[in-house]
Amino acid sequence: GQIIPERRFVEAINRQVYQYEMGDFPVEWEAWIRKKRKDPPTIEEIIKNENYREEMKQKIKDVAEKDKLLQAKEYKEGLVAEPIHTRVKGHASAPYYGKKEPSQDPTSTASTFQPGSWMPPGSGSSPKK
Repeated sequence: GQIIPERRFVEAINRQVYQYEMGDFPVEWEAWIRKKRKDPPTIEEIIKNENYREEMKQKIKDVAEKDKLLQAKEYKEGLVAEPIHTRVKGHASAPYYGKKEPSQDPTSTASTFQPGSWMPPGSGSSPKK
């Protein structure tokens, strides 16, 4: 008396077996194949659960929109500070971090040193001393 465990599998109809990916089968069938549930799902159960998932997606979308409108109202009334939008211009260890052109002043960031450059008097790019 050797007990042979039950084997569950799905035969591919429209695709090759290797083309299937996670999520291609309804969750209920995945659970049955992996022996998480005893009986295979019914069509009614799959349709009911799919409708429920779609309904939840719509509710989540509605709540997100309401939240966005509420935040906009709070920003407008000054009840909540707006988030600061930062723009990254480069890495802080770069020799010219955040600068578009060389300056007369020497710069030192991290382990690097960039000497100042000579600018002709009256060029307007450096402050008068």
